[in-house]
Amino acid sequence: MTASMTKSLRRLLAAAVMLAFTTEAGGAFAATQLCYRGVNLSGAEYGERGGVVNVNYTYPSERTVRYFAEKGMNTIRLPFRWERLQPVLGAPFDGNEMKRLKDAVDLIQKHGMAVVLDPHNYAYYDKIQLKQPPATDLAFGDFWARLAVEFSNRKGVAFGLMNEPHDLKAPDWLELANTAIRSIRTVGARNLILVPGTNWTGAHSWSADVLGGGANGTVMLGVRDPLDFYAFEFHQYLDSDSSGTHPVCDGTDKAVKGMNDVTDWLRKNGKRGFLGEFGGAANDDCLDGLKQVLSVMDANSDVWLGWTYWAAGDWWPPEEPLNVQPRNGRDKPQMKVLAEDLSRKSSLAASCALVRPAK
Repeated sequence: MTASMTKSLRRLLAAAVMLAFTTEAGGAFAATQLCYRGVNLSGAEYGERGGVVNVNYTYPSERTVRYFAEKGMNTIRLPFRWERLQPVLGAPFDGNEMKRLKDAVDLIQKHGMAVVLDPHNYAYYDKIQLKQPPATDLAFGDFWARLAVEFSNRKGVAFGLMNEPHDLKAPDWLELANTAIRSIRTVGARNLILVPGTNWTGAHSWSADVLGGGANGTVMLGVRDPLDFYAFEFHQYLDSDSSGTHPVCDGTDKAVKGMNDVTDWLRKNGKRGFLGEFGGAANDDCLDGLKQVLSVMDANSDVWLGWTYWAAGDWWPPEEPLNVQPRNGRDKPQMKVLAEDLSRKSSLAASCALVRPAK
């Protein structure tokens, strides 16, 4: 195959990936293989609201984006801070920060990759927990209406409602999520919406009532989307407390059980899932754990849309155990595991189609 033919094929596959992130009302997923596989590019969520770009926080560089695109990844989950984008609740976005966010999306899509927009706020605005004035349901809905207008129906852009809500009971988070979904659809955006649960949206705890008020697996069935075009976002790490903060993977068995349990839950309830964060260190136990988690999704692509590994980024600390940002031109061991999975599914993007759900 010539270089020009290879580039043309890559463009066609990238177009298929981007098309699958938007659809007409009533659309649904039908893929025999995972559609979206990629990485979180951390950096724009760093620091406090008053931080200075490229001093306290940063968006991905072209070199980094190109690296992961060339590895065969087709999706970037892009964390950012809500407070910097909207310094005053209910008010217009900061124009300069909005431009930086759009420039990052343009850069990622230039390399044929889709984007998951991720307000990385843990269901807080500054230090105010959502549902507490002034960070009310209406404020959250206003934020998502404004962001949806900016990216409405843009091919290859999905909306992740919130990174890892916690400290909120599931019914309270459900109200916030439904308010945001309603706001997104009201402004005419048909983009795919990724809906997390509360309690860090862990797969292993999806069916447990940890905070009182009901388990995610029960309460979050109350999600209401007039287009029925959403998926549940899960996170799952391999250490004992599922936090992703330890260099050992003594929680792999629990993680794999959690992944299998939510797979069964998704299939039973006719839902779809997306693994927004998972990861492990560079030792043999963790690398084996990563393979097991990937295998669960590969074997159940009827209910799993795909995954984004945590994490990489130009400023991601070299000593961070889960880091897959290349250093001195060398791949990290975890990247080799991910690349093996990508190579086995090299043509999957073309099979990602959207169809109307069966009545």
